[in-house]
Amino acid sequence: MNYSNLTWRHFESPACAGVLAGVDVRRGAAGSRAQGTWVQFDVRIGSRNRVSTLDAARFLAYACPHVIAVADWVAQNAVGRPAESVLPESVHALRERFEVPIEKLGRLLIVEDAWIAALSSPYTMASA
Repeated sequence: MNYSNLTWRHFESPACAGVLAGVDVRRGAAGSRAQGTWVQFDVRIGSRNRVSTLDAARFLAYACPHVIAVADWVAQNAVGRPAESVLPESVHALRERFEVPIEKLGRLLIVEDAWIAALSSPYTMASA
């Protein structure tokens, strides 16, 4: 399979791979390793001018290069935005940005589900 330069860049050197720890961390996951795609996001929410904002985001994934690249991009581009359970870009826009084949659309929906789970979950005491 041919991957775009953007996909390769985020896949080979994911800046946001890892986990966050602390009482102010939320965690959400979706998918399954048995099915071939699993994604977890950890997010830290802060407050600026009485608005909840995303201070940090990390991800773990068992997935193809497209999914790993998209998860990394989402984690990077969500920081500083309002803490809402919506991706920084729609699934369809991400599919186009990363040149993901339409057959993999379901995998990108798993990324979205993991993101929604993380932003919708109560605070946890996630540990590394």
